Amino acid sequence: MTAGQIIIDTDPGQDDAVAILLALACPDALEVLGITCVAGNVPLELTTINARIICELADKGDVPVFAGCDRPLGRDLVTAEHVHGRSGLDGPTLPAPTMPLQDKHAVDFIIDTLRERPAKSVTLVPIGPLTNIATAFKNAPDIIEKVKEIVLMGGAHFAQGNVTPVAEFNIHVDPHAAEIVFGAGVPLVMMPLDVTHKALVTRARNAAIRAIGTPVGRAVAELTGFFERYNPDRYGEDGAPLHDPCTIAWLLKPDLFKGRRVNVVIETQSELTMGMTVTDWWGCTDRPPNATFIHDIDANGFFDLLIERLARL
Repeated sequence: MTAGQIIIDTDPGQDDAVAILLALACPDALEVLGITCVAGNVPLELTTINARIICELADKGDVPVFAGCDRPLGRDLVTAEHVHGRSGLDGPTLPAPTMPLQDKHAVDFIIDTLRERPAKSVTLVPIGPLTNIATAFKNAPDIIEKVKEIVLMGGAHFAQGNVTPVAEFNIHVDPHAAEIVFGAGVPLVMMPLDVTHKALVTRARNAAIRAIGTPVGRAVAELTGFFERYNPDRYGEDGAPLHDPCTIAWLLKPDLFKGRRVNVVIETQSELTMGMTVTDWWGCTDRPPNATFIHDIDANGFFDLLIERLARL
């Protein structure tokens, strides 16, 4: 079987790091053409460092890493150091990267890659704000029809928001970029809070990751054990969500998930609801479906997959 070609667009972030590691652990199934970085959880300078740290942790220093947009489209950057720590990867002690950052801008890499490769051969996996993807689509609209699909982490419906009462962080940081991406007509799969809040790193699951016994296993245990991982007042039980790896797990084993085709529109006008993913769950409008909204997960199967694949690194 030919490995599926993907570009990971990211703002690492502990859960971004785990998603990258999961993808890099599966070269038989996924060929990571490059990692494009964007400002989000922490500023761009740190996300580019963190992405390279993770590649080197996986002994994959040949994966090219690109710096992208350092701010949202038309809004001030909102970051999340209060969640991820000042570095974005607080938890483990990992060495500074030695692999180089690529000279090309991330947006140019996305454009050039899609133009150079056969149509419908590359999947985009954005697990941070959508600024790089939207900018690529704006600068080179001819690439839109060449994208195989977009599998993103972002949004919410029944789960409401995690940075405002109604908005999920990635969409809220750059709602105007999300509006462009959701309106582009590309086949789109979204992993919203509705499903990621069911992928909880409990103490038992964290211990199972640590028991892998490798540097990667120990680092992931420390990454997923950091910050508000154990906050029953917020998440309802002894655990906290592992958001971003759900995108990679979908590409590896989609039967772990259940989804529904719906229409999603991004709120960009009201500061009260800025970044809300307005989801027509019940078909109340005549707007056609533009996204597969994933709403359920076999959490045990997900963590079994994660642990088995991470043990390969």
